[in-house]
Amino acid sequence: QVQPVESGGGLVQAGGSLRLSCAVSGHPFRSYASGWFRQAPGKEREFVAAISWSGGRTYYADSVKGRFTISRDNGKNAVYLQMNSLKPEDTGVYYCAAGTWVQVTTKPDYWGQGTQVTVSS
Repeated sequence: QVQPVESGGGLVQAGGSLRLSCAVSGHPFRSYASGWFRQAPGKEREFVAAISWSGGRTYYADSVKGRFTISRDNGKNAVYLQMNSLKPEDTGVYYCAAGTWVQVTTKPDYWGQGTQVTVSS
């Protein structure tokens, strides 16, 4: 069983930055691709970013390209999401996820509990 646990959310002003972290326990972490999703109030959960098990491939939603960076440290079983130039529309609960590369952008096998990010205008 793989269990992601997110941290690093909070309140930030528009234009600011936050770094989310995800600690992953369970099955060898390096076997899985990892991703971040978010859910705004009243909206469906949406894909944000993904990274392959090696870190060699990344993929971003158009809405965050050039502002967010996903990375991972397999030695620490951790995934990160650096968020810069934050906008109020980036507000939501951010979820860390894990699965195969094919799955991780749409329907990952494993989900964390989420961390709240609020961007004030």
